Amino acid sequence: MTTIADKIRQVAGKRKAIILAHNYQPPEIQALADMCGDSLELSRRASRTDAEVIVFCGVHFMAETASILSPEKTVLLPRMEAGCQMADMITAEALRIRLDTLPSMPVVTYVNSPAEVKALSTICCTSANVVQVAESLDADEMLMTPDRNLAMYAAARTGKKIHLWDGFCPTHERLKPKDVEAARRKHPDAVFMAHPECRPEILEIADVIASTSGMLRHAAQSDAREFIVGTETGLLYPLQKANPGKRFYPASEKMLCPNMKKISLEDVLNCLENMSNQVKVQENIRLPALEAVEKMVKLG
Repeated sequence: MTTIADKIRQVAGKRKAIILAHNYQPPEIQALADMCGDSLELSRRASRTDAEVIVFCGVHFMAETASILSPEKTVLLPRMEAGCQMADMITAEALRIRLDTLPSMPVVTYVNSPAEVKALSTICCTSANVVQVAESLDADEMLMTPDRNLAMYAAARTGKKIHLWDGFCPTHERLKPKDVEAARRKHPDAVFMAHPECRPEILEIADVIASTSGMLRHAAQSDAREFIVGTETGLLYPLQKANPGKRFYPASEKMLCPNMKKISLEDVLNCLENMSNQVKVQENIRLPALEAVEKMVKLG
């Protein structure tokens, strides 16, 4: 019996398509994908393939990043309404207005942002390299957008004065110290891993602070057998899959991003069959956005 996953693979083969799935996607999407991982990591890996079509199972800014790095490829987002609430908290117009109120300074922009905002930025960063990026700049003062929690994390670990943008990830913002305390009571031997998008008071009590890829690496290398995971619950699937002898528990069941759960297998098949929901970044935005991304990549 032919399954929907089989049909997707057949059509993907005909289209010369590669399917990417972010670490927060539903298990059936991650199981189907050719590559799973962090958003920028996926776009960079896909750009080095000979695929003609990229199907990005994630949210809108991720598909934009794939288009920025692979302008010659067709990028499809299975559900166009799969957005990112944090990315929606900043626009190019709002950034220009804010910059008019500040002295001249670099703008560091998290990759979880719209392409038009990246295009106005000095350099981009990820949750894994934000400290390195901040320290790489000659300036002692900078504006960091759009995640205030990530900016506070970087400010606490550098000697830089970092101006905050009042944006945040609602999923990570939901996690409170009382949630972590409750999880630790249930699993007293577990290591608590927190994402830098969490509130500062969460990071203060974390055993490990890491991006999603960083959590996957740490769990694989650690001697610990149990982990409390302080990020979107979708990461539990790849963590458990990669470490079958270990146990992983959500820091809170509230840490679920509805946008990351919008894409279904049917959506993937439909967009591939119809070549619908194309995401294309215009050249006047793509080129300066690419420059901001490449400055970051050159740091290693």
